[in-house]
Amino acid sequence: MRTGYFYSLVFALLSSFSMGVTAAPAGKTEAVNTPVVTETAPKTQAGKVDLNKADALTLQQELIGVGEAKAQAIVAYRDSNGPFSSADELLEVKGIGKAILDKNRDRLEVN
Repeated sequence: MRTGYFYSLVFALLSSFSMGVTAAPAGKTEAVNTPVVTETAPKTQAGKVDLNKADALTLQQELIGVGEAKAQAIVAYRDSNGPFSSADELLEVKGIGKAILDKNRDRLEVN
């Protein structure tokens, strides 16, 4: 009886030790910060987006309410109809309404 009790005690002790080692936190790891580089179309000095030079990604990132589909529609319209003559011409692009134009009017430039 004593040996059974002794073996049970040894088993419990070893089990708790192995779980403690398994659950122990790993050593300190240092985070490595890698710079993220994205290429965008050039903006003007005032931080405005030029409708005739900006690519779809730049339009999507810089304009309020313009997602991937609308940005691609702007670029497609520019490719098929030539350069924009004014920011108001954006109303001709499918999916761009007066509200989106008004939100972005101060961000837009046409060169």
